[in-house]
Amino acid sequence: MPKLKVTVGERDQLRDRTRRRIEAAEEDVSLEDAQPVLNFESYAELSRLLSQKNLELLEAIAEHEPDSIRHAAEIVDRDYKQVHRNLTELEDVGVIEFEGGGSGRSKKPILAYDGLEIDLPFTDSANDTDVALS
Repeated sequence: MPKLKVTVGERDQLRDRTRRRIEAAEEDVSLEDAQPVLNFESYAELSRLLSQKNLELLEAIAEHEPDSIRHAAEIVDRDYKQVHRNLTELEDVGVIEFEGGGSGRSKKPILAYDGLEIDLPFTDSANDTDVALS
């Protein structure tokens, strides 16, 4: 399983990379080693992914492989509704996936990647971002 590269404010670079990947696919060039990328518009958006609560959940999933959202909530000693909300957000950005969940079955959270590789450029491309100072 690959690592997910997480970037902030690199819209132009991400668009260029996507264009190159499309061109490579059209030319039948292998993309096996292509690293998936998740780009956030601002540091504030990134900080939601990297919140202490979310990182605790990701670590709990990696270490304990909970068989349900309720089990994950028990592991991190938090309210089910809060954990459900956090896991849904993590699923929305593609960091986790759920198995099962049909016909009254519990949804099992699983990691979609081996880890996160955070790329924070401190160059002109980062000038458009909203820095959260809190």
